[in-house]
Amino acid sequence: MEAKNSTKTRKVAALISLGLLCVLSLTIGGCGQMAGYSDQTLFPEEVESVYVEMFDNQSFWRDVEYQLTDALAKRIEAQTPYKIVSSRDRADTVISGQITSIGQSLLSSERKTGRALEKEVVLNVVVNWKNLQTGELLLDSESVEAAASYSQWQSQSFDYASTLAANKMAQKIVEAMEKPW
Repeated sequence: MEAKNSTKTRKVAALISLGLLCVLSLTIGGCGQMAGYSDQTLFPEEVESVYVEMFDNQSFWRDVEYQLTDALAKRIEAQTPYKIVSSRDRADTVISGQITSIGQSLLSSERKTGRALEKEVVLNVVVNWKNLQTGELLLDSESVEAAASYSQWQSQSFDYASTLAANKMAQKIVEAMEKPW
C-alpha cells in the first residue's frame, strides 16, 4: 500500500514540476519579450492640424462628395487628436481624395412581381494624405470601399444610403490614418 502511495506522489510531483517548467519557459521565452499595453496614440504625433479638401467625384451621382467631405472632417475632429483648419496655409497636412465610383445593386426582390425590396449603395474612393512640412505621403492612393443598404418600402432612398455609406467611408479613412501596428 505504501508503494502505491509513493508512486502516486511521485507522479503528482512530476506533473507539478512539468507544469512549473512550462510556465517558466513561457515567461522567459515568449511573454518576456512582449511590450504589453501602451497609452501612445495610434496617429502620427508630428501632425497637429489637417486641411480636408473637397473630394472629387468621378461618378454620375451628385452631392455625395459634399456628404463625404463633411463626414470626414467631423470624424477627424471627433476621433483623432488633430484639429481641422479652414486654410491650407495653416495646416500641417492635407487630405484629399477622389470618388472613383458609386454603384447601386439589388439585394432582394419580391418573389411574384420582381420589384426591389432592398438595394445597396457601394462607394469607392482613393485617398491621399500629405504632410506639408516634409512632403511625405502618409496615405498614398489608398483605396477604400464602403456600402450601405436601403429599402424604399421603409421610406428610405438612395440619398439616405449614400449618406450612410459616406459616414462609413469617413470612419474607414480615419482608421487608415492610424500608424501601422
